[in-house]
Amino acid sequence: MIAALVLWGHALAALAFALLAIGQAGQRRGHWARGTLIAALAMTSLWALTVAGLDVRDVAVPISASLRNLAWFALMGLVARRQAGAGIALASVYAVAIGMTVAAVTLALVATLPIDAAGIVAIDHARYACRMMEGIAGLVLVHNLHIHADADAHTRGLTQPIVLGLTIVWGWDVAIAAAGYFVGAVPTVLLASRGFALATAAAFFGLAARMGGNRSLSVSRSATIRLIGFVAFAGYAAGTVLLTILAGQAGNYARIAQTAIVFGSATALMTLLTTPWLRAWSRVMLAKHLFDHRYDYRTEWQRFTTTLGMPGPHADPLDRRIIRAIADLTDSTAGLLLAAHPQGLEAVCGWHWEGEGGSDPALIRYLENTARIVELDAIREGAASDEEIAAVPAWMLQREEAWVIVPLIHHATLVGAILLARPPVDRALDWEDLDLLRIVGRQAASYLAEGQAHGALAEARRFDEFNRRFAFILHDIKNLVSGLTLVARNAERHADNPAFRADMIATLKDSVARMNALLAKLSQHHQAPAEQPQPIDLAALAERIAGARRAQHPIQCRGHATALAQPGRLDQLLGHLIQNAVEASASDAPVVIAIRQEGMSAMIDIIDTGTGMSAAFVRDHLFRPFASSKPTGFGIGAYEARQLARGMGGDIAVESREGEGTRFTVMLPAAPAMEVAA
Repeated sequence: MIAALVLWGHALAALAFALLAIGQAGQRRGHWARGTLIAALAMTSLWALTVAGLDVRDVAVPISASLRNLAWFALMGLVARRQAGAGIALASVYAVAIGMTVAAVTLALVATLPIDAAGIVAIDHARYACRMMEGIAGLVLVHNLHIHADADAHTRGLTQPIVLGLTIVWGWDVAIAAAGYFVGAVPTVLLASRGFALATAAAFFGLAARMGGNRSLSVSRSATIRLIGFVAFAGYAAGTVLLTILAGQAGNYARIAQTAIVFGSATALMTLLTTPWLRAWSRVMLAKHLFDHRYDYRTEWQRFTTTLGMPGPHADPLDRRIIRAIADLTDSTAGLLLAAHPQGLEAVCGWHWEGEGGSDPALIRYLENTARIVELDAIREGAASDEEIAAVPAWMLQREEAWVIVPLIHHATLVGAILLARPPVDRALDWEDLDLLRIVGRQAASYLAEGQAHGALAEARRFDEFNRRFAFILHDIKNLVSGLTLVARNAERHADNPAFRADMIATLKDSVARMNALLAKLSQHHQAPAEQPQPIDLAALAERIAGARRAQHPIQCRGHATALAQPGRLDQLLGHLIQNAVEASASDAPVVIAIRQEGMSAMIDIIDTGTGMSAAFVRDHLFRPFASSKPTGFGIGAYEARQLARGMGGDIAVESREGEGTRFTVMLPAAPAMEVAA
């Protein structure tokens, strides 16, 4: 089984490195060190093929290993010459590495001579020592390349795969040589897994080749932390297994001891994994000792913006999302949002925070003028300025969990502040914390200001909608008052005329009906019935409207047509246009309602000989709400009339000249002949 793993693992590695060498040779654009790189890849493939096909003690194996190492040393030397930091010390390491390589292959050749068993053991012991020193020197050179990896753009793309790949290659060589030197025998598991490790190293080289020469290959922070967690878990499991094996030597109590170890280790592991303090402490320690910066800014910014912009009907409100987004950055367990008002800061929302509080305007002025992140522990210890101490309210200092105040500044105005609770692992803020909190504070302030602006806009729109509705109501009331005023004025001259009295009664009845309809619309329980289009005799409708308004003004009707329309909407439409014509005409100038049919359209002309309108007013203002040519007009009648006409599948056209009058033409679909007959 082990022999098969050695064979297939090293054969796979040989194939991978051979493909890499062929791929480098087939590239059109030559790399500055392509020849040496191809040779190193080819020698590695040859060595892996030798291990797969020959016995480990065959002399071809150490010879091919030495050729492989010399090729890689040559390539690393070319890279080192282009980088800063190459000097006598580095040259000495290269000399040691090459010297150990030559010594190892020499000892392998000497071992082929007829020597007794004791001599063979001594030679093998010395050869393992040389291989171990050779691998260590190689790892030192790899480390030097890693330190200077970003110094030169020409070497960056080549250096990183060398570092990753050769760390695996020589790391395994050192482990195998150390085992042979100190134990006297190489563990079979190392030989069996080396081929697959080499195939992994080849994958790193291939990935770097696909990325291009000037792009660097790096492992993300999250992947590093997960790998460390996996290694720690594997070590914990291995320790548990080892203790269990040792407990098996406890005689009659072996089973009890093993059970106690398994149960205790499982309980301890669950306790460690579920302890918030330990998780926070682990993150702090890893960030402090493994990474150049405390935060992975790309990941933190993605999480911050995702939390702020979290969609969905069940998401937290914006205020709570702002608190949580900032608190997650510092691992704070709670937070309180305070909004700025003229009287001071006022608590408006909390996240895992019990109780409320506020401040006077002094804290607003201080945060707005300085934009400082306020550390409450510094104030408690008396290390802050007098102005800062005087600005912070006492209740914040009395709550031990209160940790930091983050100002939310939009442009130059303070819109609020976030009071963060102390994280599980207490620490002082450093420059990274202050910079990050200052940036996210401004970003959160923009979200908060935008939310307030949206609220104000929605409120303004509600008021605007109310004003528009009220204007339409006033327009209808004005029309009613105007009609009744004309009736009263004409009654003084024609009260003795029986025909006028009949018209006046009809007008009063029509006005009362329209007032009742308006009151019904204003009722909160009013629901307008859905009207269906139906054939309407336009001549009869015009005569009815004219008869109800002749007490106001003389109206003449002529023509005949049948339209397919909604009766209520058409009555309201004609009422607006006729009222406009009456108001624009002299008292003795009649308004004409002319009806005709043209093709598939029924046409209604409302014609007056009044003041008329300019072409510019008709073009730019007539059908816009709240634009009127009359000093006391609301500018709603024509706008609503066209909306009603279009709602019934029609439209309105206008012809007007100043001083000559106006013609409104209502175009509606004509009723089909079959519907008219029915």
